Amino acid sequence: MNRVAVPLDIAPPAARPRGATVVEFGGPTMGVSWRVKAVAPLGFDLDRGQTRVQAALNAVVAQMSPWEPRSDISRFNHAPAGAWMDLPDAFQHVLDRALHWAEASGGAFDPAIGRLVDLRGFGPPGAVAIPPSDAVIAEALAEGGWDRLARDGRRVFQPGGLALDLSGIAKGFGVDEVSAVLRRLGLVDHLVEIGGELRGEGVKPDGEPWWAEIAAPPGLALPGGPILAALHGLSIATSGDYRRVLEHDGRRYAHTLDPRTGRPVEAGLRSVSVMSATCMDADALCTVLTVLGPDEGAWFAQEHGVAAFMLVEGAAGVQEIVSPALAAMLDEPG
Repeated sequence: MNRVAVPLDIAPPAARPRGATVVEFGGPTMGVSWRVKAVAPLGFDLDRGQTRVQAALNAVVAQMSPWEPRSDISRFNHAPAGAWMDLPDAFQHVLDRALHWAEASGGAFDPAIGRLVDLRGFGPPGAVAIPPSDAVIAEALAEGGWDRLARDGRRVFQPGGLALDLSGIAKGFGVDEVSAVLRRLGLVDHLVEIGGELRGEGVKPDGEPWWAEIAAPPGLALPGGPILAALHGLSIATSGDYRRVLEHDGRRYAHTLDPRTGRPVEAGLRSVSVMSATCMDADALCTVLTVLGPDEGAWFAQEHGVAAFMLVEGAAGVQEIVSPALAAMLDEPG
């Protein structure tokens, strides 16, 4: 039987959409796809909507994708030691939030993890045949780290060898950006998805919210039953150890790295889902909790009021951890 998670501040809509229909459009971005469902008035220009959304996402890629050689993040990563670089507004906003979670988590989230990501084969240089040695990891740790990143207003300083990677937060920001574009187009009731991360605003024509089910790894089910989240001014992101892996000598290494050690996390967490007011925060917090692991992650979620769901697989089987903030949203089946 389904469990239902509803935002605590949800209120009945003052007026349900009338004389409108749900339109859908989408496209490619960040190596995945984006998709929009929106309640639109009759005659809405779908081509204009798609063009505006795609342009906004292209701008995110042009600033924050290390796979784009001419992006702002690539220019910073390849800048010589001692260089200062002016940041575009969006880049500055995302980096500010990334540094916030880096400090709050004691470095469990780190936007300056680019070299370690590349060493594991998950960055622009491509796959690697074997994991990096301890000496190579130690060198990358010495050259990286969010606390080496100096700021001066809109400028950021390259101390030498430091590589930014915003993949743990930029996709969520992209979801928020699409939502903002849709609101400017007058599409206040909508659902946005980019690669499995979602944000919902308003309601559907029948007055129902946009619903999203908390994802489980392939072959597993949530022990307490499925959870449907009402995305009414709410975002949801999920991270799992099954999405990208490096295999070597019969071992599978998860794509999520612990920035404090430079090694893949091995805490038994199969997946983490976070619901938040912004998809940018939900995205980042999935990484934070995954790196911290079941025990410290559960404590962090409680201390910071994070609505989180963690699926743990160990000797005792599959167990779920529901944070107090999420538990308060749940309407358990009777």
